[in-house]
Formats: sequence, structure tokens, C-alpha cells
Amino acid sequence: MHFTKRRFFLSAFQVVVILMTGGILALPTARAGAAQKPNIVFILIDDMGYRDVGCYGSRFYLTPNIDRLAEQGMRFTDAYAACPVCSPTRLSILTGLYPARVGLTNFLVGQRWPDNSPLRPFTNWKTEMPPEQVTLAEALKPLGYVSACIGKWHLNSRESGERSKATSPEAQGFDFVVASAPNQTDKQAAGFTDKAIEFIRANRDRPFFLYLCHHSVHIPLEARPELIEKYQKRVRPDDPQNNPTYAGMVEAVDESTGRIMAVLDELGLTANTIFVFTSDNGGLSVREGPNTPATSNLPLRAGKGYLYEGGIREPLIIRWPGVIASGSTCSVPVSSVDFYPTFLEIVGLTHQPVDGVSILPLLKQSGTLQREALFWHYPHYSNQGGLPSGAIRMGEYKLIESYEDGRLELYNLREDIGEQRNLADSMPEKAKAMRQKLDEWRKALGAQMPEKNPNYDPSKPPYSDPAKAPQAWQESEPKPKSKPAKRARK
Repeated sequence: MHFTKRRFFLSAFQVVVILMTGGILALPTARAGAAQKPNIVFILIDDMGYRDVGCYGSRFYLTPNIDRLAEQGMRFTDAYAACPVCSPTRLSILTGLYPARVGLTNFLVGQRWPDNSPLRPFTNWKTEMPPEQVTLAEALKPLGYVSACIGKWHLNSRESGERSKATSPEAQGFDFVVASAPNQTDKQAAGFTDKAIEFIRANRDRPFFLYLCHHSVHIPLEARPELIEKYQKRVRPDDPQNNPTYAGMVEAVDESTGRIMAVLDELGLTANTIFVFTSDNGGLSVREGPNTPATSNLPLRAGKGYLYEGGIREPLIIRWPGVIASGSTCSVPVSSVDFYPTFLEIVGLTHQPVDGVSILPLLKQSGTLQREALFWHYPHYSNQGGLPSGAIRMGEYKLIESYEDGRLELYNLREDIGEQRNLADSMPEKAKAMRQKLDEWRKALGAQMPEKNPNYDPSKPPYSDPAKAPQAWQESEPKPKSKPAKRARK
């Protein structure tokens, strides 16, 4: 099944009814007149790890504004990105679709592949968000929403000319687009925030969708000198989070978040604004360029580029006064594919089928989700050293399958959040059942799979030029040869 603009329908009658009623919910508002559809502020941080925020356990980074947002809203403990790298997760946020369904499964345009590997180079994946996909901005437009994309897009074609225009945010429903801003040794965080505030002020009297995507805290790392000096004094030998430059970047996006919160308060818009703060993948926990590792995701295992929890579990905070209870937490697993259907249910739109589900019952604490599992498909070698693999989470259990050799890893996340005790051998039936569901999901979505490499020579190193290997492989033991999976008896 294909999910495209051709399958998106909104009748004139639906538009009239929704515009007259203001959506399906009676929403709090500070504006005059009838109840207004809620504004949406969506702040997306690039590469922020699960524990990079004070309210998620960091003792090193100072995030008073983000922590205050959590005190005023709901903090999710088991929120996930749909991919361990950025572009596929961004696709999932804007469309509600798993990256595997669309075929956009790596960052644009990631091409790292070993010279000598068990799998052939994977070349037929999408290197842009197909223009026919319906984005959240496009879906909201018939209801009178004005939308802004400020900061990193990273979903467009690298080709020039008409193709690039067709895959731009302007072509995908965004009315106000800012791709760059003056840099103040903060990866443009302050400049992007200035533009976001400008957009909010200009559209205070109509519903708006602000998609603010910072370049921080992605490499190359940079921060204002006074912030670096501040955090150099906070370094502790017993804390694995100890990078002063990265800490300065975290503080810069915290300042940005606080400024957006302040302008909403000033304009009387806070009560009628859904405010989301999250990240696109886990924190960079290995060497990749100068002044890295950027952060530590401990007790989560690994980080960006891996399907372990450190690569996909994210901070997620949602505030919506009058609907979401202040200071609440939610431990139900949710995914970045869930934002699209949630927002459209809130505004009363009937939408095309998507892979995500509305988390409105969780936000209102009125029920739970009827979903059996969450899935991941990453058929690539990552810049950070991650291997092609897939994953499934069902309840407290998570299974990872290596695409190189079929090796299975099974973890009980409630008892072993660090994924240190592989239960695949001791629970073979559980592992077999979850692996079957993962395979069925891939086939249902038409997921593209890498093929075996008939020229693979296990006696040779993965890279003929060691300098081209991920730094995580260069600076540690050679990448271990995978052992064949132990198949459960039928």
C-alpha cells in the first residue's frame, strides 16, 4: 500500500465543519471569541541523547527551561525515534510513516559502506522525501494553519534545479522557511530562535505550526567561550558526561526553549499551544571528529547510529495546559511516527492511514494504546560503527536482529535497560516469535533488505584503508566477526 498525496482527502464539507467548530475538542484559549484550534510548537534537537537533560538524570548539563517545561507538562520515559540517524526520523515526524515504508532509511546522503563486508553495498534507498508524501504542514493547511520550518530540513534532494525545489520545505506545505541564520558560536541557535519568535508574533491571531529544528547539538561541536569555561569548572571524574563544549551547546538550546516559552506567555498563547520538545536520535557516544565523544547515554547502551537504546530512546516532553496534567510522566512506549496522527486527531482531521497511532489518550490520561509492537529497520553501516540491523519492542522485551548473519539479541528492558544480558539463548521461543513478527512487518511494508556479498572474505579487514573506517572501529579492537545465530528448534 502506498501513502501519498493522491490518497489524502479532505472534503469541502469537512473543512467548513471543522472551521466552524474549532476541532473536536473544547480547548482553553486566551483569544477572544470562539474556541480556537491549538497552535503547535515542535522543537527538534539534533543528536540530543536521552540523558542530556536535567529532568532525565543529567548532573552535568544545566537545562532549567526544559526542566520547567517538564514540570508544566508530561515527560515520556520510553519515547523513541524511528531511526538511529536523523533524516528518517524527520520523515516519520512529518508523515507518520515508518522510514522503511518510504524507503528513506539513512541520513541524507549517507553512503558509508565497508570495502569488504558480508553484505553488498545498499544503493537503492531513497535519498529524499518523495514529494508526493503528505506532510503535517500540508495536512493542517486547509484548516487555516500557517506553518514555519526554521533550521535543519535534511529531507531534500541533493540535486539542483527543479528536483531540489520539489523536495524543499516550501513545496511540502511550509509557508515560512528559514534555513540559515547568523551564527554566534552557537550553531545558529539564537538566530533561529529570533526567526521563530518573529513568526509567532506575526501569526499570533491565527493557528500556527512552528517546526523549529536546531543544528545543535550535532558535530562539529561549538559553543560560546564563556559557556565552555563555565562547564570546565563543572567536570567531575565520576560523571561520564564531561564535555564542556557539548554542555555549552545544550545550554544554548535550553536558552532557545526558554525564549519560546516566554514569548508564548507574553502573547497569552501558552494555554492554547501544544509544545513538544524532543530529539531525532540518540547522543553521539563514540569518536566522530574533533572533541568527541560528544556525550554519554549511560546507563543506555551505545548511541547514535546503533539500534541499542542509546541510539533510539529520546527525551520527549509535551505541554498542553488544561489537557495534560502538570508534572505528569508516561512510561508507555511511543514513537516519532505517532506525532502526525496525534496532531490530526486533535484538530479533528480524518487522515490517510499511517503507521503511527494517536497518543491523545496518553496525554489526557484517559486510556492507553492498542499497539502490539514498535519496529526499526536500519539496513546500513553507520558512521558511528553501527551494523545493518532491525529491531522490535514488544512490552518490556526488545529484539535486535543482525542483517549480516541473523544473530539475535533479546533484552528485558525493565530489568536490563543497559542491554547487557542477551536472553536469546535462554528464551529461544520468545526470540523466535519476535523475530517472526519483525520479519512479517518488514515484508508488509516492502522494506528494502541488503543482499549477501558473494565476494566477502572474512580473513580481510572491513576497510582496505583503515582511515576510512568509523573512528569507533579504529580506536578499539577490530570489529569482531559475527557468530552465526542459534536458531530455535521448531
